[in-house]
Amino acid sequence: MERIELQIVALTNSESHHGLFALILEDVQEKKRIPITIGPSEAQSIAVFMEKMKTARPQTHDLYVSTLGALQASLKEVLIHSYENDRYLASLILIQNKEEVVIDARTSDAIAIASRLSAPIYMEKSLYDKMGFSVEEVGLPVSKRGSYYNYPISELEELLDKVLAKEDYESAGRIRDAIRRKKNAT
Repeated sequence: MERIELQIVALTNSESHHGLFALILEDVQEKKRIPITIGPSEAQSIAVFMEKMKTARPQTHDLYVSTLGALQASLKEVLIHSYENDRYLASLILIQNKEEVVIDARTSDAIAIASRLSAPIYMEKSLYDKMGFSVEEVGLPVSKRGSYYNYPISELEELLDKVLAKEDYESAGRIRDAIRRKKNAT
């Protein structure tokens, strides 16, 4: 099964579903986007993590991450595998005792957990081809972040040094993960 890696590029109010939010995922290579409608509690959880806000008590997704650690399991990846009844369906792919464990999850929950653990988010290519749209085709601005996938490792390492000097640890984490993936791919 061929898969496409996605990254979070935006979280905004949904224009088509009052009271809900749109989580925008983007392909790290081709720059196609996938909008996913999510509820307010999942949007808040993702936003709290993205903005590095501190909460008085752990949120549900933090609890799940702590539970994984206590069970000596790790999140390998999230896979968005289908679209039914106007909803994306996803799985958490865990590793526990060197064995893969697949758990069905709401896509928004899976992404909230993946963001906390810097785990990759994938979509099956056939679903991506059907649901993704090019930002140029619909007149949206292209992500200014660019795709780390297109950079050589030496440039990524230089960029990592620069963002660490600025204490931009969120970007540093994404760059570090990109370096790790590129090294593992070679």
